[in-house]
Amino acid sequence: MSDDSLTSAAAPRPDDAAHAPAPGGAGLLLAARPLPDGTGPGTWHLGWAGVRTVAVLELRQRIRSTRWTAVLALWTGVLALLTILVRWAVHRIYDASFEGEGLAPGADEAAARLADQVAGRLTFGIIVFLVLSLAGLVSPALSATSINGDRQAGVLATLQTTLLSPAQIVVGKLLAAWATGLALLAAAVPFIGWIYLDGGTPFGRLAVVLAVLALTILVVCAVGLGWSAITARTSSSAVLTYLTVAFLGPGLPLLFALSVPLVTENTSVAVRQQVYTAEGAPTGCRVTQEERTITYTNRSWWLLAASPYVVVADASPKPLTENGSDDPMTLIRDSVREARLGPRFPLEECYEDLARSQQYDRERQAQRESLRATWPYGLAADLVLGGLFVVVAVRRLRTPTRRLPTGTRVA
Repeated sequence: MSDDSLTSAAAPRPDDAAHAPAPGGAGLLLAARPLPDGTGPGTWHLGWAGVRTVAVLELRQRIRSTRWTAVLALWTGVLALLTILVRWAVHRIYDASFEGEGLAPGADEAAARLADQVAGRLTFGIIVFLVLSLAGLVSPALSATSINGDRQAGVLATLQTTLLSPAQIVVGKLLAAWATGLALLAAAVPFIGWIYLDGGTPFGRLAVVLAVLALTILVVCAVGLGWSAITARTSSSAVLTYLTVAFLGPGLPLLFALSVPLVTENTSVAVRQQVYTAEGAPTGCRVTQEERTITYTNRSWWLLAASPYVVVADASPKPLTENGSDDPMTLIRDSVREARLGPRFPLEECYEDLARSQQYDRERQAQRESLRATWPYGLAADLVLGGLFVVVAVRRLRTPTRRLPTGTRVA
């Protein structure tokens, strides 16, 4: 049976209770699944008409809600205030650092332009991570009560008696939640674009950041949808969704830090140390074998990969200027890649040899740049996690249901 049958009249059936109009005024005529002749959509049937119908119903309900308007206004206001404050603070710090330097004519102007670029790059990174953090706080509310909320209201059972498959119901709800999340991201684009215009940030970084933010919101919505199908209470699904998002965000770096004792061991390693005369004057460097405590972060770096902060930072192209010490994205990117490399032997402790230290830093930087990007692993892990929650949600909506949670309202 085609999806067009969703909007057409159904033949009379014995159980006329299955022919009540669907919620939301969509004009659907309902029919129990499966049909008597064994035909009808399967659990995983994904016709676009059914997905669109569910998504439109969800979006209409959200648009009619005054809470959605209040959330959007509050989101925009908070972002505007924080963007203004962060930009003012960062630029004030960098502008003050160039006052009274007494630079040669023309040099002060070039230095001021460089300071604006560095400040713009720093502000861009802060605002992006700020938007990502706020999205992690708001996005779970878009889908964490979507299924169990409809079940408690007696609406879900009505949808399940239509020709809509469980997959169409879940994907439609997911697309509606994602569209709402993208509306929040669209409200943040003017502020991100304003900081981008300050300079110091390539256009590729802006495009990548927006794309990764959109996919992160999709994953969060999928997680919330899955928990709303698993749990009977809306409060439980909301809490579990927030805990999952917290685990992916700051939780994974914290877990990486807690795993340090597990990858730390005492071993004999080569160490390059400074040699001094009896009078205490440095005479050169030599390599000796000593017992040291070594942390092998190359064994546990993968714990960081799925964090959205790491995905955004590693996927972003390099800044326009060479010095990235003030760029939070570059700092995170280099730190994760440094963890992937692990310790380098011999350990460098000959700090008096400045030329050798600089060469060591250049070699280490070349090694970091030669590594493959980290973000594909992390983004793939996040998308797989979201996909698993969608699969769980579809399976939980299959009918007939053999067992319902205690206190569940059917219709």
